[in-house]
Amino acid sequence: MDPIIEIRNATLIRGRTRVFENLTLSVARGEHTAVLGPNGAGKSSLIRMLTLEDRPRANSEIPALRLFGRSAWDISELRSRLGVVTGDLDAGFGLGTSGGRVCGLDVALSGLLGSHGVFSHHDVTDGMRARAAEALARVGASHLASRPLNELSAGERRRTLIARALINTPEALVLDEPTAGLDPVARHRFMESVRRLAQEGTTLIVVTHHIDEIIPEIGRVVLLRAGQVVYDGPTDTALTPERLGEVFGGQVVVQYTGGYYHIRPA
Repeated sequence: MDPIIEIRNATLIRGRTRVFENLTLSVARGEHTAVLGPNGAGKSSLIRMLTLEDRPRANSEIPALRLFGRSAWDISELRSRLGVVTGDLDAGFGLGTSGGRVCGLDVALSGLLGSHGVFSHHDVTDGMRARAAEALARVGASHLASRPLNELSAGERRRTLIARALINTPEALVLDEPTAGLDPVARHRFMESVRRLAQEGTTLIVVTHHIDEIIPEIGRVVLLRAGQVVYDGPTDTALTPERLGEVFGGQVVVQYTGGYYHIRPA
């Protein structure tokens, strides 16, 4: 399988903090993967590397980061192949505009425009609107097309943002703690909609500290702690009380029901 992400002996320093040193990680096309770790493990920095906001340093002649086999990218071109939905995007989307003037269809459309909404200077065609409607339908959010952004729940906002990422038909989708702020029932319903994307062929990479965001289609889990990969392997061998206790720094109980894993302190 062709690699989507290739990180080789990468070192990343932010300010005075050495976030990663000699980090090596690769994800192949079709290999649904979860990156799991506590706060401070380096998950946000990993996403910033994938969006090219942070540039790692190579410790060899091989480039530290390749995406789809390339080390050099135009950002807009990369977005058409790698969709990324983060908590920062959710929190900041629509700032500087009136939420009442931005509807669900506008959120999805903005993925084609590289903006945080649709504005008067944008030239929007019927074909673009059709693509936005199709993207909303893929995440079960067609009913949100005309709903104002400021009236949407956290889960509904997140669906429209995923539709925004999907409008360019990316080969892979990176989700950063996708159910943050959702109650348990809404969380489960949301992740069930994410399952359909995996089943349709979009490679999923879920970066989180919530193990109940690891859908049954994910067959590989990378455990990250303090900027180091402490385990990388099949889901069932990664999500054991011993391994998770080591990663999260305490004894835990792991339960498996309905295809999902759940964790609580021992």
